[in-house]
Amino acid sequence: MIQNETPWEPSQRYPDPRFRAFHPSFHRFRAMNGAVEKLAGGCRWAEGPVWFGDHRALLWSDIPNDRILRWDEVTGQVTVFRQSSNFANGNTRDRQGRLVTCEHGGRRVTRTEHDGRITVLADRYDGKRLNSPNDVVVKSDGSVWFTDPPFGIAGHIEGHKAEPELPHGVYRIDGQTGAVTLLTDELAGPNGLAFSPDERILYVVESRAEPRRIAAYDVTEDGRIANRRVAVQGEPGDTPDGFRLDTEGNLWCGWGMGGPDFDGVRVFSPQGEPLGHIDLPERCANLCFGGLYRNRLFMAASRSIYSVLLTVQGVAGG
Repeated sequence: MIQNETPWEPSQRYPDPRFRAFHPSFHRFRAMNGAVEKLAGGCRWAEGPVWFGDHRALLWSDIPNDRILRWDEVTGQVTVFRQSSNFANGNTRDRQGRLVTCEHGGRRVTRTEHDGRITVLADRYDGKRLNSPNDVVVKSDGSVWFTDPPFGIAGHIEGHKAEPELPHGVYRIDGQTGAVTLLTDELAGPNGLAFSPDERILYVVESRAEPRRIAAYDVTEDGRIANRRVAVQGEPGDTPDGFRLDTEGNLWCGWGMGGPDFDGVRVFSPQGEPLGHIDLPERCANLCFGGLYRNRLFMAASRSIYSVLLTVQGVAGG
């Protein structure tokens, strides 16, 4: 069992003062008796959380330790789900409930079948190896969308050092044919990505822009993207990473690195207005919604995993 090694003092007050509102509307997302909880520690860099409701369990990647971990909601225990994980980063589930994973080490996107077999969905484009797939989402039509910056091949900490063969890209894997399509190579460091609730907009973090920002694209009927614009323009110190949307279209973004006031989760309206922040003692890289009603936010924050109950629900499949 993984030890919960980092000291943590939960709030003794309701509502939890770790919720900071920038706009009055943020208060309604906070459950009166919903406080931030620490579920696990002992990671080197926690990423890619994904909820498995049928198992009442959360999976996430611990990239430098080359493993995927599992938290059991019933027992509270944390165990190793997979090691080696090929330096897994982003994870999600497809519409058949299978685990879909971005692997830095394998430079590929894989799917774990129900019987445990691993299927390679994509490892090349145009005859060249992918860089290091970073984050992934699955659309309701079964197509798999992922980002491919070179972060995992930049050194030997989160993958294997190598020279990029392709530019930074955002890709789509057709759910029927398996064909891989390059959607765009115009973003510097494409990172987290997610769909709007109606799947008409694709949001992508541009993590090597100065400062970072979140781009938005219209999703066309033929499965491509168009009309690039800025959905959230960061300021110096802002570090959007992985994110998900709630059913109202608000963006819940992993945040941090600019100082203690930045660490945690930053929430934006569909119009890009900052609504509020959930303070954590560590930088948050990624998050997901889970629980029985998709109203429990799970946050992968540097060395630890946190959660909090909300009054808003996450988008199904996110």
